[in-house]
Amino acid sequence: MTVKTTRKTFDPFAILKAKELIKLLARSVPVQQATKIMMDDIASDIIKIGNLTRNKERFVKRRQRLIGPNGSTLKAIELLTECYVLVQGNTVSAVGSHKGLKQVRRIVEDCMNNVHPVYNIKILMIKRELSRDDELKSENWDRFLPKFKKKNQKQKKTARKEKKPYTPFPPLPPQSKVDKQLESGEYFLSERGKSKRSVHEKKEAAAQKSARKRQERAKDYIPPPAEKRQKKESVPRDMEDMKNSIRKKVKERAKSSSSSRGANDYLTPKNKAKKKSTNPTE
Repeated sequence: MTVKTTRKTFDPFAILKAKELIKLLARSVPVQQATKIMMDDIASDIIKIGNLTRNKERFVKRRQRLIGPNGSTLKAIELLTECYVLVQGNTVSAVGSHKGLKQVRRIVEDCMNNVHPVYNIKILMIKRELSRDDELKSENWDRFLPKFKKKNQKQKKTARKEKKPYTPFPPLPPQSKVDKQLESGEYFLSERGKSKRSVHEKKEAAAQKSARKRQERAKDYIPPPAEKRQKKESVPRDMEDMKNSIRKKVKERAKSSSSSRGANDYLTPKNKAKKKSTNPTE
């Protein structure tokens, strides 16, 4: 494809504009939008996003994030930047003013570097509102713009598989049903013998199951372990120990008997009689 001028061309810069027009048409940009490039105040920009991420799955997710659900994010970018944006394959084509193209490139590159386009859209909306205010036009807008902090999410640690020792021989294949029958000898039995064996195995399994249930029922009737009684103090067997113990007991009894006596026990019978005669009631 070649681009040439004719005698009717009055602007030599139209050759470069035509070159950009062909590029946009090759990127599947509609003709109505691509022909706007011929105007003086409109330019185009083709942003390559294929090399910004290595992982293909991550690239597809971030490209879809740029488009948004039903193209809502892309439509918001177009309204705020006043540019036509088309995401096609590994490139993003944009047509609009130089200021808008700069904003589109920033949003696209941030999106492919894992920054959601909603943050940039919010900043553009705030700037748009501030530019309409006559008092705040000449002021610094940093105090009004939001500052988003980066949050490092903890990634799940995948458990590393331990490397098995290298063996040149392949693993043994799993045993088939016929191999198991050959090992047990069931393969050589007749149909009658096989049926007898299956009945015998079923009976054994039923007997084991019933015995297990019987043991579980018997657990409720097992008495708790009896507490061990403390042994009484051993009686001294030596003669000297016995004597000492007897003496202690005698002394204790003497003390207890002396403490239990009252004052009347120590009076003589004569004194008792005098006390009786002095009583006026008798």
